[in-house]
Amino acid sequence: MTSDLVFWAGVVVVFVGGVFDFIAGLGMLRFPNFYVRLHAATIGAIYGAVLPLIGVALMALGSPIPNNTFIAGGCLATALVLFLVAPIGSHLLAYAAHKARAVEWSPVVDQLGEEE
Repeated sequence: MTSDLVFWAGVVVVFVGGVFDFIAGLGMLRFPNFYVRLHAATIGAIYGAVLPLIGVALMALGSPIPNNTFIAGGCLATALVLFLVAPIGSHLLAYAAHKARAVEWSPVVDQLGEEE
């Protein structure tokens, strides 16, 4: 009974991750500039990849397949790495684009530009 509950909780988490991927894809299409699109891509990378990995880990733990703890551990380790690396990479990409003036935009307040 408990393994069925864990398995179906994993299915729900994978579905929620898919919904976040869909919303991030819409944001990539509809948002107006590079920085906001980068935000949508990062949300898609974090919630659209980390949540399904956690869901697959739960599904593996709730199933009777052999070595299910190794599958769950690998999924959770990958989810942790993505959860840490995706925001850092997004921040570095936005900072580099701003410093190189690769993106044309007119901010109300530019705290990074005031340093120069």
